This record gives sequence, structure tokens and C-alpha cells, in this order.
Amino acid sequence: MKSLKELYRIGTGPSSSHTMGPRKAAEIFLMRHPEAASFEVTLYGSLAATGKGHMTNVAICETLQPVAPVKILWEPKIFLPFHPNGMKFVSLDACGNKTDEWTVFSIGGGALAEEGNGNNSINTPEIYEMNHMTEILQWCEHTGKCYWEYVKEREDSDIWDYLNEVWKTMKAAVLRGLDNEGVLPGPLNLRRKAYSYYIRASGYKQSLQSRGLVFAYALAVSEENASGGVIVTAPTCGSCGVVPAVLYHLAMSRNFSDKRILRALATAGLVGNIVKQNASISGAEAGCQAEVGVACSMASAAANQLFGGTPTQIEYAAEMSLEHHLGMTCDPVCGLVQIPCIERNAYAAARALDANLYSSFTDGMHRVSFDKVVEVMKETGNDLPSLYKETSEGGLAKDYHPM
Repeated sequence: MKSLKELYRIGTGPSSSHTMGPRKAAEIFLMRHPEAASFEVTLYGSLAATGKGHMTNVAICETLQPVAPVKILWEPKIFLPFHPNGMKFVSLDACGNKTDEWTVFSIGGGALAEEGNGNNSINTPEIYEMNHMTEILQWCEHTGKCYWEYVKEREDSDIWDYLNEVWKTMKAAVLRGLDNEGVLPGPLNLRRKAYSYYIRASGYKQSLQSRGLVFAYALAVSEENASGGVIVTAPTCGSCGVVPAVLYHLAMSRNFSDKRILRALATAGLVGNIVKQNASISGAEAGCQAEVGVACSMASAAANQLFGGTPTQIEYAAEMSLEHHLGMTCDPVCGLVQIPCIERNAYAAARALDANLYSSFTDGMHRVSFDKVVEVMKETGNDLPSLYKETSEGGLAKDYHPM
């Protein structure tokens, strides 16, 4: 597996696979061909189907157009075999002759891959020897250590500085989202709700107030993402509200230190990394189970660790969170990361806390392993028709017309 720096990416929304990935690909191709007189970029499959709503063309053009004109071609009906998020970059000389072409795939969470190189980011090393939760759990039981300590052993020492920056960015997104009001960009005319949820939560007694605040924090980050604000992929832009909501709520309500929060982020990242390695964190490839479901799994593992859960209990919390999102479709209305994405983030944050609590009442022993659920999630994603995987052609997005 890659470094957690490949999973937690700090950048602007609204989509890691449709905005951050294509922007990075354009930067790479531009570095290879700064002399080009013009560029032609073909978007395939899911990238073409929801690219305008996700601002894919904007991200590419903002990168290439300062150097040379860009022509975008849309091919929503053509799905390249390797991954639904395919794109082909072509450089042209002054006479219009092709000088080079490059086909690359945005595989989720802002990561890129080329066909034949597997689901790996381009030119980055593998640093984790163990890629499955079961073997890492066995390592924890053998050494007496916890998941975050495995991260510590495999990453460079600067990982804690990086995770600290991740945590600062997450907190800032929560606070900005609570402070901002108005209507989100796009034809849905969807109003921001985070602040109203935050105010209403203050009127309830502690049990309901806690749930209302978690909703508010998740809405805050997700609304910032939808408006193109700076967020952290956890594991994606579309699911970026879940982990910050849970950790921010626990930090504020239980006074957990930043050091403990960073360790929880390390454990959450390890959970997300395992899914990214063995299945997918791309809604275009496996549906929203791979985004919001994985985010819920990451958040529940982090919460369980903060409350003193054993490695077995942490694994159980992560397992049930993902298990109960199996089959969730990715069906963004109008191709925007708004409906149902924002609401799903808030609901998944609450479910993460429920999974933590449920696991805490047990000894951690259960029949279905986290690795088995990841395997089933991958199979389920493969079986889902493409119209339920970020094409805006099925599910809630079907036949929806904004007012």
C-alpha cells in the first residue's frame, strides 16, 4: 500500500476523481509538453457523464489554457476497460499534428493510474508490507501494539506533521462551513444547512444535541466541498465530511488531545488504504459504498480507538460500518456533489458513532471479517450496472429536473 499522504489529499472540491485527479493529470502532461501549440482532451465514461457538474473541464482548462488552447471531447457512452474514469490527453504542434498522446485514469481519491500498472498512483512507492486488516490485526495481537503504531513503523517521521496539517484543514473546513450561508453553486439552488443545524442542536438536551452537532459538522465540510472549498479527501471529496465531523465532535465534546486525534487519523487512514488497495474508493467504479461507506468505516475505527477500543473492537467497528453500506449506489443529481451526497455524509457520520458504540459493547469477536466485507464490496461494485455508478443516469438522478 501507498503512504497515507496518497489517501489524505488536501485540495479543492467538489470531486477527487473528477476534479483533483484530472487537474493532476493535466499538470503532468503539461510538464511533458510545455511547447505544445494546443491540446485535445477526451473524457470517457463517468468523467464525461458527470464531468460538467463536477467541473472536470474547468480543472483541466485552468491548468492547460494558460499555455495553449484546449479542446474538450465528451464520450459518456465509451467506457474504457481499465476504469470508468478514463481520459486521453493529446498534444499538437502549430500545424495541428499530433506530437504525443497519453491515456490515464482517475481511480478515486485524486489518485491516477495507467493501464497495466494496477490500481496505483503513478510513480509512488509501496511502503506497507501488509495489505489486509487480518494480517495487521494479527501483528497487533503479536506485538501488543495498535494500528496507528503500524502506521508509525511504515511511514517516514514527517507523517505526523502531515497528519497535523490534515487535521488543521479539516477543522478549518468545519468552521468555514458553519460560518457560511446562502445557496450552493449549480442549478439545484440548494441552500446551505450546516449553520441552522448547529443552532438548532443547541436547543436540545445532550443526547440529541450530540447527534445534531455531528450532522452540522458533516454538512459544514460537505457544503464547503460542494462550493469548491479546501477540504481533505477522506477517502474522497464526495465523502469528505464524515471523518472530520466525527473527530471534530469528539475533540470538542471529550477534549481529546491533538496527539490522540492524529493517531486516530492514522488508524482511519489505514482502514481507507486497505479498501483502496484491495477494492476501490471510486464511486464511478463501485458506487457510493466505496466513498461514503468507506468514510463511515474510517470514522468508526478512529472513534473506537479514541474510546480505548482493542484492535479487535476497532476492526469490528470498521467492518460493520462498511457492511451496512453494501450496495449503495452513486447517483448524483445533475452530476453535482450535492444531492444525495451531502446528506449521506451527515447520516454516515452518525452511523459511524453508532458502530463505535455497538462494537464497544462487545468483545470484538464476530463472524465476518473486515477483509471479507471489502471483498464483497468489490464484487458488489462490479455487479452494479454502470448507470448506478456516478453517471447520473439512474437511481435518484434519473429523470430529475431542477426547479
